[in-house]
Amino acid sequence: MLASLELDGYAFAAPAEAAAALQLDLPGLDALTASWDALPRDAYLRDGGAYRSRRHSCFTQDAGGAPQPVAHRPHWQPTAYNALHGGLTRWFEAVDAAVRGAPAWGQLLGALGALFAQRRAVPRWYIEAHQFRIDTHSGIGRPTPEGAHRDGVDFVAVVLVARQHVTGGETRVFDAHGSSGVRFTMAQPWSMLLMDDARVIHETTPIQPDGAQGWRDTLVLTYRSQGFQSPEGTAAG
Repeated sequence: MLASLELDGYAFAAPAEAAAALQLDLPGLDALTASWDALPRDAYLRDGGAYRSRRHSCFTQDAGGAPQPVAHRPHWQPTAYNALHGGLTRWFEAVDAAVRGAPAWGQLLGALGALFAQRRAVPRWYIEAHQFRIDTHSGIGRPTPEGAHRDGVDFVAVVLVARQHVTGGETRVFDAHGSSGVRFTMAQPWSMLLMDDARVIHETTPIQPDGAQGWRDTLVLTYRSQGFQSPEGTAAG
């Protein structure tokens, strides 16, 4: 995984590879999946849609240490990285305390932080965790309504949690400074895409129902070395 991340700016890992490389507790992670059934609706969608639910929490991870929760704070991005929702101070409900406190959750966040630190040694990571459910109740769900984008962080991990009764949802990763890219569909729970945010842009195509109302659940984790993004600049958190 690290070799691909260094060479190409991204790495895709199937569940077995990710579990082996990061020493993941897959049964422990499976026990958390029910929490995606209780995500509140995203009230900030500017495209008028009602297809996204989410929770959001923040953490820090010092070099060689474990992730630590910080006081609940809003999610904010500049328009340079999110033309649709940039500039909005978005308060989402926090990830449930039982999820945040689960050993498998902390181990996943910490293992990714340690892996990214091998690529870029920093004194502290500022981590944002987003639980997403994109559903097809209104016909079409858009995992990335802002289109192909970067997130304004150092590294991004997109982890597939579940995919039920949907078509579409093709993930696309492109060189941020060229024309090369890859396209694939994440289908297996706990498969993951890791990205060097300065080197690639990414998007996921809309999903449609496949014979029944469906959904696509993901956990998106971002790691930034210069503080959390905020309207005032970086925040130490």
